Amino acid sequence: MRIKVTLSYDGTNYSGYQHQPGEVTVQDTFEEALAIIAKEHIKTVASGRTDAHVHAYGQVLHFDTTISMKENNWMRALNSLLPLDIRVKMIEFVSDDFHARFSAVKKEYRYYIKLGEYDLFKNNYSAYYKCLDVDKMDKAIKYFLGEHDFLSFSRYVDKKPTVKTIYEAKINRLSDDMLELVFIGNGFLKYMVRIMVGTLIDIGLGKKKESDIVKIFEAKDRCKASKTASPNGLFLYNVWYKED
Repeated sequence: MRIKVTLSYDGTNYSGYQHQPGEVTVQDTFEEALAIIAKEHIKTVASGRTDAHVHAYGQVLHFDTTISMKENNWMRALNSLLPLDIRVKMIEFVSDDFHARFSAVKKEYRYYIKLGEYDLFKNNYSAYYKCLDVDKMDKAIKYFLGEHDFLSFSRYVDKKPTVKTIYEAKINRLSDDMLELVFIGNGFLKYMVRIMVGTLIDIGLGKKKESDIVKIFEAKDRCKASKTASPNGLFLYNVWYKED
């Protein structure tokens, strides 16, 4: 049978989601727990990778197994073996044509920025800037809406299509000193969200203008966008599928 897993994790202590030789990753840690239950190695397939120190509230993966257990028993067994910074949120039995990566129709990322005084207890889960012009950032983020070629906003390392559609891009003020940047799209390139955020931060710092985003799109040149924002503020928040 094929099992769909919705997973949350704190990425602070991991070198990303995907397996890397000699590194501690979320995938390896999950598959080690799974192997204890199944008494064999089972390879999992995720909706996509997350980079080192990036977090997930709703990562999705699937695996195939002949082990017969109820959904709740799978969840209890896995969570009893996983470290406390990785938690299974949901287990679902799905059809064999479900694919965690290829069946996904859209994803949501959220990025958190702490303003004002530095708070060391939020350091692992947000970027810190003492002062940003949030009004300018709020105007600028709307330039990302719609279909664009995001080549300038990615670390382009393969032949994946660079044209993506962003359905929602907004900034929420969670409090006087905490910003939440929300991006929902049909797909994201490597470092894409963090480069968009880095560019918005430069606009908030007065280093770029809101309209510069249009010029960056047109340039199709990674050097025209800003530095990649730090990973600790980024969360893979949700993944939607055809049946959702």
